[in-house]
Amino acid sequence: MKKLLLFAIIFTSTVIAQNPNLGTAGGQFLQIPASARAEALGGAVVGLADDASSVFWNPAGIVQVKNVEVFFSFFKWFEMFDYYATSVVYNTNEYGSLGASMIVFTTGRMEVTDEINPNGTGRYFDAGDLALGLTYAKNLTDRFRFGITAKYINQQIWDETANGFAIDIGTQYLIDFQNLTIAMSMTNFGGDMQFDGSNLDITYLKDKDFPTSRLTPARLKTEEYPLPLHFQVGIAMDLLNTDIIKVRGSLDATHPNDNKERILAGAEISFYDRLFLRSGYKYNFDDQKFAFGAGTSFPFSDSFIYFDYSYSLYDLLPNVHRISLKFAI
Repeated sequence: MKKLLLFAIIFTSTVIAQNPNLGTAGGQFLQIPASARAEALGGAVVGLADDASSVFWNPAGIVQVKNVEVFFSFFKWFEMFDYYATSVVYNTNEYGSLGASMIVFTTGRMEVTDEINPNGTGRYFDAGDLALGLTYAKNLTDRFRFGITAKYINQQIWDETANGFAIDIGTQYLIDFQNLTIAMSMTNFGGDMQFDGSNLDITYLKDKDFPTSRLTPARLKTEEYPLPLHFQVGIAMDLLNTDIIKVRGSLDATHPNDNKERILAGAEISFYDRLFLRSGYKYNFDDQKFAFGAGTSFPFSDSFIYFDYSYSLYDLLPNVHRISLKFAI
């Protein structure tokens, strides 16, 4: 059905650009920035990753969690889809840090249409993506951190599903100059995925002009598609560090397997470690250049609560508001 096919293309391709590799990878929901802080910094966060949301960017960053952190994020993606992300991290100190994460990307039901019934057939379909991850990270030396995530990926549209597994790997190296951090991450390294389901079952008539020809049960076969493998390297450092104001800057370079190379830049200003202002710039993106955000933290009993917000500006698509919450115990 034309409408169903068009929706599937939109759902699995969330980046719009003129590039020969565009569309060669599926599972594009894995590349959507999960946290408001990361998006407000323009995605330049592999060196700044230092909390429970690090599992989505650079798993090495979770070793900086002091004890236990719980992270949650939600936003409407282009006013069509619901995006939820959550993670929990526990630092065992001696044995390293452990994390668990989940991403859910869904949309509401839509009515099926076809050439005969353009106003609807009375049948409905929906679509959704899911990623579940387990993360382990550890300080290998007093300056070098390493982390790895193993994750299960599921994509579903109507009765068709695709399943796969992937790993993320990240490192951070600290240099004794302005808290300079050199970092690297490789995400979504895994095998190809392929949709399969009962709606691919058909009956096939070999020759309608041959009187004795019979309908034969058959099944359509979908093509395999790779995951959006993504390499990112970057640096982060203190630009100003006083008792009142701290300024951190970051610069990342990315190499996705389904798009062109990009440059990400971000800056974060904090006042008394309670109020945060952030901005980011994305170079070589066709649909987005700027992102902004703010955050705050406040004590609650023996814990801290962090609230972050980001606003992403798009040229043609609807702008996106993100909200994230973090509890540090």
